[in-house]
Amino acid sequence: MNEIEKALLSLNYQLTSKALNLWNGDTPGKFDSNPYSGFDHILTPKTLGSLRPAGMWNRSEHRVFHTLLGHYLQYRISPFENELFTWMRGATAHVQGEKIYFRDILSWCQKRSDLAKRRIVQEESRRLCKFLKPFSVGLWEFLLELLKEEFSYENYIQYCSEKKQVDYDVYLSKVQEVLRQTHSLYFQAMEAWAEKSLATPLAALNRFDAIYLLGLGEFDDYFPGQIPLRKHLDFFHQWGLQVNDIRGLSLHIDPSPKRSGQAMTFALKIPDEVHLVMNPQGGWIDLETLFHEMGHALSHAFTSRDLAPPDKDFFTSNTLSETYAFLLQNMCFSPPFLERQLRLSSKEIEEISFYKVLKDLSVFTRYAGKFLAEYRIFKENDIENGQIYADLMKEHTGFFYHPETHLFDLVAEFYSLDYVVSWMAEATMERTLVTTFGDDWMFKQEAGKTLKEWWSLGNQHRVDEFFRIRGIGTINHEDILARWRSKLSGYS
Repeated sequence: MNEIEKALLSLNYQLTSKALNLWNGDTPGKFDSNPYSGFDHILTPKTLGSLRPAGMWNRSEHRVFHTLLGHYLQYRISPFENELFTWMRGATAHVQGEKIYFRDILSWCQKRSDLAKRRIVQEESRRLCKFLKPFSVGLWEFLLELLKEEFSYENYIQYCSEKKQVDYDVYLSKVQEVLRQTHSLYFQAMEAWAEKSLATPLAALNRFDAIYLLGLGEFDDYFPGQIPLRKHLDFFHQWGLQVNDIRGLSLHIDPSPKRSGQAMTFALKIPDEVHLVMNPQGGWIDLETLFHEMGHALSHAFTSRDLAPPDKDFFTSNTLSETYAFLLQNMCFSPPFLERQLRLSSKEIEEISFYKVLKDLSVFTRYAGKFLAEYRIFKENDIENGQIYADLMKEHTGFFYHPETHLFDLVAEFYSLDYVVSWMAEATMERTLVTTFGDDWMFKQEAGKTLKEWWSLGNQHRVDEFFRIRGIGTINHEDILARWRSKLSGYS
């Protein structure tokens, strides 16, 4: 291992440790020191230039360069980011005497809101985002200028395309085709859900109403709430896994008033230090969140420690990890799991599995719409234009989005497309497991063995390469379309 790789491993560890502690609710005062201190010698354009070959580069060279470039960009924008986060940390919405921190709006909508309150939080959120927008715009403008002036990237799309080895122009047409094929299916089913649950037409609902619906809180009466959340992890005994005894895996899943409401898996050192962090809210959303994050955590914890850092630690896309996460997330809503593991009745299984599939189609549609908006914004170099985002989100999801909020719904490097590809890949992976082991594959020890073999390969291959090598199939939208049509066809 060369000196650059050693430094990158150390920097990864330091930054991820800081993020983990902040996510867990430790006071920011403990982490005021500069996380980049001691790494100034590698965080330079000169060092990056020495790593960038003039011609073709191999996978290791590509990953080392882009890992260092990612850190360099983060290092340079950190003053802008710190200023933005300082303002965001105290940002609150005031709803009928209740103070809701910006970071807690998601969980509040899912569990503590009603239609009238969500109208208020919509305006409060718009007000907060309008105030914070100049800070975010300044950050993005500086980043885009940096990529252009110091690294000669024509635009942000070219940078992301090179880093993730993705042709975004090709995916643009693929995403549009899926949206076209599911338009009628989605809108008829979602319109019926809106009327049934909220007695309100879809056209009159906003993104916060969507958060409420997609939290599945109205079905929490079916959830076996008397079972502690940790007890659900006993499921993995089916695969010969004692989750609490897996080397390197730490679970932070008990309720905490200090912890972020958003779940996250932090891989400080793969596979030796992996932390799953979540703050339970109660009901189906907890089970879904826990199993999604377990997909990330287990795939990291079972990665072979014999792999070199470029294959184990310096992957440039999370798409394969997200595929595992969606596989376990959807597994715990499958009829065999609901019946055998949760002991639900056939009527309850039919209802909850229907709305889970509709939720997945809705969330897929949201991220597909986000990708189209983000692609167009960066293609046109119009970072301030939130109307592009608002119009496309309304067109494809049916829910209203304020233009002022677009930069606070934007995740860097087109992560929205990573989700879209992972959803499609998961459907193909699940079909392979069903074909091999049966509909109840999740209760077969051999299926667990297969997954552990897949996980051991880490992220050394791109998701499409991995599918080809392991004989899983070609990633396209046919498998996920078949799933949606099979369950929701009554509305088409």
